[in-house]
Amino acid sequence: MADPAPAEHRPAEEEEAAAAGEDEDTGAQVAPIVKLEEVAVTTGEEDEDVLLDMKAKLYRFDKDGNQWKERGTGTVKLLKHKETSKVRLVMRQAKTLKICANHLVAASTKMQEHAGSDKSCVWHALDFADGELKEEMFAIRFGSVENCKKFKETVEEIAEEQGKNEEKESEEASSAAELVEKLTVTEAKTEETAEKEEAPAADDKKDVKE
Repeated sequence: MADPAPAEHRPAEEEEAAAAGEDEDTGAQVAPIVKLEEVAVTTGEEDEDVLLDMKAKLYRFDKDGNQWKERGTGTVKLLKHKETSKVRLVMRQAKTLKICANHLVAASTKMQEHAGSDKSCVWHALDFADGELKEEMFAIRFGSVENCKKFKETVEEIAEEQGKNEEKESEEASSAAELVEKLTVTEAKTEETAEKEEAPAADDKKDVKE
């Protein structure tokens, strides 16, 4: 005669039977406890066009330690705003997507080759990656000489274009200031003329009363 099943196995069998019973369709509808909704994720890049998108490794010069420190490996982008035409350089770390560089490409932005490496560039920028403007010195390294050259040339072209835009804006601002000044002078003269015309009219009224 076979030994009965050990006591510790019986609850498990009962649980399986209960679970099987639960799988039967009872016709009852159970509302989900948590309702998940799709959430739109914004990156802040929706109003910008991508001019360049490359994989690279970024370094930041630590002034206190007087040495280069790795900032992150990921994708560097040059993004042009659709309305303002301003271009910014943004780089995010590959896995965490944390921003490790975020600054405008200005007319003063100059790319220099890193000493001893034709795959690297060095430049200065007022960076906003940490939530506040900081003057930083960056170095970026690409996987090939071609990518580094393309990055350097693209940034230099953008800097030159921004310089032309700034000159144009300065000329337009100067012209607008001159125009406002002329209008102000014209308005002042008109007021003087109106005052002179009003004075005789007042004298005429006095004569009529007399």
